[in-house]
Amino acid sequence: MAEEEKKATAKKTTTAKKASAPKATKASAPKAAAPKAEAPKEEAPKAEAPKASKKPAAPAKELNRVLAKYKNEVVPALIKEFGYTSIMQAPRFEKIVINIGVGDATSNGKALEDSVAELTAIAGQKPVITKARKSIANFKLREGQAIGTKVTLRGQRMYEFYDKLVSIALPRVRDFRGVSKNAFDGHGNYTLGVREQLIFPEIDYDKISKIRGMDIVIVTTAQSDAEAFKLLELLGMPFKR
Repeated sequence: MAEEEKKATAKKTTTAKKASAPKATKASAPKAAAPKAEAPKEEAPKAEAPKASKKPAAPAKELNRVLAKYKNEVVPALIKEFGYTSIMQAPRFEKIVINIGVGDATSNGKALEDSVAELTAIAGQKPVITKARKSIANFKLREGQAIGTKVTLRGQRMYEFYDKLVSIALPRVRDFRGVSKNAFDGHGNYTLGVREQLIFPEIDYDKISKIRGMDIVIVTTAQSDAEAFKLLELLGMPFKR
């Protein structure tokens, strides 16, 4: 009996210990931390485009007085007289060609150089050398030989030369009574012959080697000589009365 009581007591003791022992709990996986709310990024200030520096506007180039007169006075007068329906029909200058013949260039090379320098001073533009198109034995001239110089003026230089021609050069001609009205070619172009280059203010009498003449051809868009004559007359060409 004693042994059975001991066994029963030991059994009770073991059962009580098991009951009092805490139950093992499963280790719960650590919960993932909630993502932190990111603070709003501060926007970098936009770089301001550099302001364009205000440069003073370049002064407008003044029109040559001949060109200004053509636009303001001559065109309306031509439209009224010839009945044009558009200002584009009014004749105008196309170009001015200045030619100097240097006959002694065949024997004197410096004569051609002097003529080129003088024409450059008169026209304000470097001329080109003209050459013989064919050989002429009587004049001892060979094909391709330099016999003169010429320059073609357009735009502003053309109007500047014309202004100088009618305002300064022609009035300096001795006993000047006007230019001929009969030097038109039938197509609205006018040819003027000048006997001396000295009438132009750029030429110094003491520095020239020889007095030379020149031909000045004024090419216009006129369809007839009457239109070209009126154009030149309104622009101050001193025709004979």
